Amino acid sequence: MTVEESVQIEASLERVWDTFTNLTCWKDWNTVLEDVLPEGRSVMETGGRFRCRIRPFVLGIEFESRIEEVIPYSRVVWQGERFGISARHAFEFTTTEANRVRVTSRETFEGPTTLVAGLLFPWRRIRELTVAMLEDLKLESQTLGPL
Repeated sequence: MTVEESVQIEASLERVWDTFTNLTCWKDWNTVLEDVLPEGRSVMETGGRFRCRIRPFVLGIEFESRIEEVIPYSRVVWQGERFGISARHAFEFTTTEANRVRVTSRETFEGPTTLVAGLLFPWRRIRELTVAMLEDLKLESQTLGPL
């Protein structure tokens, strides 16, 4: 199962990147992932980890993610496992012709309990959370204005 969504942001690539990669500021703008706790540095870097909670419904689900790849101003990928499901989440940052930044989120789920999880935790809700996180990033990046 793969969930892919994109958003166009009217802000500089530097502003969007800095907003997204500073984990300690996620509490200020990210309404999807709560209680984000980076292990070590507060800025995303390859090999880093962070813990957080997602609240798809009433109860939250805590998980730890390992950052697999950080290509500055281009791409971030992290991976996590919980309840027999492995999730790999990639974010790509590109500048469009209209001097906007397109952020694409692509999250892939695999594992023996993926089908069962789809019944308990509908995939449309995952898509809604993905869109919400991208919209949160857009709002925060545009509110801060250009660099």
